[in-house]
Amino acid sequence: MAKRAFVDRSMQHAVPALSALRAGVDARTTAPLPPFVAFLNSLLCPSVIVASLALCTIGYGETFSGYYLLLAVLVFLISSQVLDEFDLFLPWRILELARVTRAVVVGWAVVVGIVLFLGYATQLTDQFAYHVILTWFALTPVLLLASIKLARMVVKRVVTAGTMARTAVIVGANDLGRAFATRLRDTPYLSVRPLGFFDDRAPARIGIASGELLGRTADVPAYVRQHGVHCVYISLPIAAQPRILQLIQELRDTTASVYFLPDFFVFDLVAARFDYVSGIPVVAICETPYQGVNAVLKRAMDLVLATAIVVLAAPVMLAIALAVKLDSPGPALFRQRRYGMDGSEIVVFKFRTMKVTQDGGNVPQARRDDPRITRLGRFLRRTSLDELPQFFNVLGGSMSIVGPRPHAIAHNEQYRKLVPGYMLRHKVKPGITGWAQVNGFRGETETVEKMKGRVDLDIDYLNNWSPSLDLWIIIRTVGCVWKDRNAY
Repeated sequence: MAKRAFVDRSMQHAVPALSALRAGVDARTTAPLPPFVAFLNSLLCPSVIVASLALCTIGYGETFSGYYLLLAVLVFLISSQVLDEFDLFLPWRILELARVTRAVVVGWAVVVGIVLFLGYATQLTDQFAYHVILTWFALTPVLLLASIKLARMVVKRVVTAGTMARTAVIVGANDLGRAFATRLRDTPYLSVRPLGFFDDRAPARIGIASGELLGRTADVPAYVRQHGVHCVYISLPIAAQPRILQLIQELRDTTASVYFLPDFFVFDLVAARFDYVSGIPVVAICETPYQGVNAVLKRAMDLVLATAIVVLAAPVMLAIALAVKLDSPGPALFRQRRYGMDGSEIVVFKFRTMKVTQDGGNVPQARRDDPRITRLGRFLRRTSLDELPQFFNVLGGSMSIVGPRPHAIAHNEQYRKLVPGYMLRHKVKPGITGWAQVNGFRGETETVEKMKGRVDLDIDYLNNWSPSLDLWIIIRTVGCVWKDRNAY
């Protein structure tokens, strides 16, 4: 069963997987949160949601009992699962603030959707006052964000007061060790204070201040005993195994907690995580993020949304098919071979927008004022209506609603030789929309640099996938379709 992922779940937009991981080691993986902070991290949001319901109920003169208490228990259980994807106490730079806001809004929308579905399924909606429930729906996201901000202030004050602080030393002042120390300093909520480094090299050689170097590797056990250090983080390369084993053996004579920081970041990690295979630990260096329950959840979301869209858009698709036939000679649907998950060949459906249908070793990308595009096709491409038949691909299982956009096979063969890691984007099913498309990479990629930017975002999506991210991309896609003019 999969254990904790090595990848930091914080959104690091437009950053390749390797640099993102080097800059953002998941400190909570190697430094568990203090009990008080962990308690708030797990139960703050569900408790605020229940308190918000009670506040709205009492505020409107209703009695907070009976069905309202039942709703409170139900929503507490649901929200504790749905809103458990993000860490409230990561550093709040601009991107993390946007990530927390997005997670709260999208997560609360999911909770509301589940509650409404259960209410209609059990026919209990009439037991609640509509003005109470509507006010609760609107007020809760505001209270959640305010309570998170307040909790962070309280925790920071408690931690910086020193009542919970633990001391730590890092053995190995390499890139990973220095990045880890920076993360500890930037995340006071972990209540771990790095004292410095131990390394056998001189400070000038490893690029740190002389005051940060506490001694050589052999000096670690004595320093830990003398200063009562709580945590020792070993950041030596795997090649130094004899030294590591000797150090661990000597540290057994202390009470310090010992952690090893494996430098797997020399690889371009994709959905990296820790697994067990028949009791033997293995590290996934490159893997799909859709494993176990995640795979079932992803497929269920695709089926539900694709079915609803196909049913609602059926009249529109019939009208478009007829218009395409009347606008220019040729079939209404355009079929093109593309790469799907794991590089398998799939056939993607679109409404025909060009006078010709090309599928072979040489397929020029559509460009602005392309003479091949028909009059109707120009409108269909700008509004993305030409991609509506791809929801049948989703129902058939060859595509997903959200994922890296599939490219023509000719383009794959061209760019896999020019862009490092290009084929990693095929570790998941291709999507109708994707993280790259809502971040400005929609339409033609006329340069290798633009394709590299798209691939970087696709890999970023793989490393940070979550159901809430998929929903956020779908919401942003609606706005991009009407505002973005890169599609033609």
